[in-house]
Amino acid sequence: MKKDLTCINCPLGCSVTVTMDTDGEITDITGNTCKRGEVYARSEVKNPVRTVTSTVKVEGGRAYSVPVKTSESIPKAKMKEAMEEINKASIKAPVKVGDIIIKSIAGTGISLVATANR
Repeated sequence: MKKDLTCINCPLGCSVTVTMDTDGEITDITGNTCKRGEVYARSEVKNPVRTVTSTVKVEGGRAYSVPVKTSESIPKAKMKEAMEEINKASIKAPVKVGDIIIKSIAGTGISLVATANR
């Protein structure tokens, strides 16, 4: 089985092909021009993760919302659940950069933090 990916680790955007055996084990990675492409491809096939960025409603502030992001990448499979939590969340003003909005987004143990002052 083969999986074609576009590496997102640098502006080159290499077309990487990952070949796997019938057990899902990686047997070959081609198309990457650097080691980062291989690392990305392995991660994307075995354990895809993403950093989530969004906004959360601010109560009692001059701004309607504050930009937020996960403090680390979360499993891609948890993104829908994370966005559902984010859409329900709100925080009272004042908000400072780094304030924790949600301590364990989607049960991952990873925090959702403010990325601006409001």
